[in-house]
Order: sequence, then structure tokens, then C-alpha cells
Amino acid sequence: MDKFYTITELTREFGVSTRTLRFYEDEGLIHPERRGRTRLFRPADRRLIQEILRGRRIGFTIAEIRDIIRVYKDPPGEVGQLELLMAKVSEKREELRQKRRDIEETLTELDNVEEACLTRLAEIGVGT
Repeated sequence: MDKFYTITELTREFGVSTRTLRFYEDEGLIHPERRGRTRLFRPADRRLIQEILRGRRIGFTIAEIRDIIRVYKDPPGEVGQLELLMAKVSEKREELRQKRRDIEETLTELDNVEEACLTRLAEIGVGT
């Protein structure tokens, strides 16, 4: 008999809400079986949820995740998915590097403002 997971089992395993899994279903990312009002997830659904959550953790949007899944299901299949994923990873890495540069520049500006304040306080005779 096939192994199925309930929504409760998966929410506990992955630490997400039932609302999150329903959202992924509404977005067409996962397609659990239905028995009445009960959602039953196959092992393939579980793996897909794991990959969706990993994509979200590294900053992919739902649209980007959907594209990656779609490419896997349609030709060119896994090769196309891997190539698309590598391109998305490269884009995300560059975005993060730019954010790091921006943060470093902002920290430098804050250091300069602080130094200017300390210098002015010393000029007017206020000790810190």
C-alpha cells in the first residue's frame, strides 16, 4: 500500500503552518490527493515541499520556484531544471553580494557620522 502523509504530519516535520501548505497548493506548486476534505500527500509531494521550503529559505520567490518545477516537468526535464536552478542561484548570489556591499557602505557612513559627532562634542568641550 502506498505511503501517504497527512497535512498535520508534514506541518510538524517541516515546522510550517497548514496555511503555508494550502498556499502552496493554491499556487499550484503541490497537488495532494483528496479523500473528502482530507489532503493526502505522497512521498513525492513531501520531497517537493522540502525543495520549495529550501528555495524560500535561500530567497526564491514563489514564481521562481514555480518556474523551476515547471521546467522539471516539461522538456528539457531535469537538465533544464538544473541549468535554470544554477542561473537562479547565480542571480541570488549576486543580489546578496550587492546587499552586503550596500550594508558595508552604510556602516562606513554611520561610522563617519559617529566620528564627526564625537569630534564636534570634543570641540565644544563635552566629554563622552
